[in-house]
Amino acid sequence: MNFLETVINFVQSFLLKKIYMNNTNIDIQELNKKIHNESSFIDLLNLDMNKVIIGQKKMTERLLIGLLSNGHILLEGVPGLAKTLAINSLSNAIKASFSRIQFTPDLLPADVIGTMIFNMKENDFSIKKGPIFANFVLADEINRAPAKVQSALLEAMQERQVTIGDSTFQLKKPFLVMATQNPVEQEGTYPLPEAQVDRFMLKVIVDYPSIEDEKRIMQNNLKKNNEKLSSVVNISQISKAQEIINEIYIDDKIQKYILDLIFASRYPDKYKLEKIKPMISFGASPRGSINLALAAKCNAFINHRGYVIPEDVREVVFDVLRHRIGLTYEAEAENITSEDLIEQIINQIEVP
Repeated sequence: MNFLETVINFVQSFLLKKIYMNNTNIDIQELNKKIHNESSFIDLLNLDMNKVIIGQKKMTERLLIGLLSNGHILLEGVPGLAKTLAINSLSNAIKASFSRIQFTPDLLPADVIGTMIFNMKENDFSIKKGPIFANFVLADEINRAPAKVQSALLEAMQERQVTIGDSTFQLKKPFLVMATQNPVEQEGTYPLPEAQVDRFMLKVIVDYPSIEDEKRIMQNNLKKNNEKLSSVVNISQISKAQEIINEIYIDDKIQKYILDLIFASRYPDKYKLEKIKPMISFGASPRGSINLALAAKCNAFINHRGYVIPEDVREVVFDVLRHRIGLTYEAEAENITSEDLIEQIINQIEVP
């Protein structure tokens, strides 16, 4: 048995030792060691957040992917599923600033980004910065604010800078926006246009916790057992991790797999998916392929790997593409969702 284990270990190390990318040698073993060392703080962060966030493992993982990839997240779920608590806990664990913006129909762009106020003592205008100037921003019920407010927020998300009067200010790093949509209250809402929704890296559907998890939540609240989070990670570690993620190896076969998934959403008939063609009004944009590759790299980093495997892509594909595939009236009439279409695409495209 020991001899067999030795042989298996030798074969694995031999296979991992050299991978060729564009005729350039990449030492996967060295890269794996480096990623394993640099990603060790992820376990500490997860452990710390799991003390407070119970039963929402997927949501906390997606928050980390958004944080590591410099992307933004759109959450959809009914009230009371710990969306606010999750991003607040993450900011406490990283010792970063946090702000919450409650979007309402009477909100103005100045309430988000800031404005100029006349100072009577100095007889001049002074700049008052808005809540957007924080590392973590929770945009609560983003679909309840008018289009001009949504545009102000989304512009700040894209450019990572804000202009107030004649002055332009860079936003803090890291900068993560987590916007929530409430599917229950549809009256008095301003749904986000497809072009604006596309700016979010991930759209995560937050579901109810299991009965065991909810029992723990209930018991903790009845005992007033409020865990205090300690700062286990600092901002410089996050910035370093964001740079190291660029080094994670993604093979040409994996890249082709990602492109096949994206192109199958645009031209289903070319991938023997003729039956779903009438259901799709538009497919994923190039942002879809960029974000799918980036999210897969982040997923590999979270799992302490220096290379991307197909499972990384499959793990994040629903969250990356869910809001990037447009449905026709025919699909809506038949109660077909974008998840149903993505599932059919995944089942059809060959895994490398």
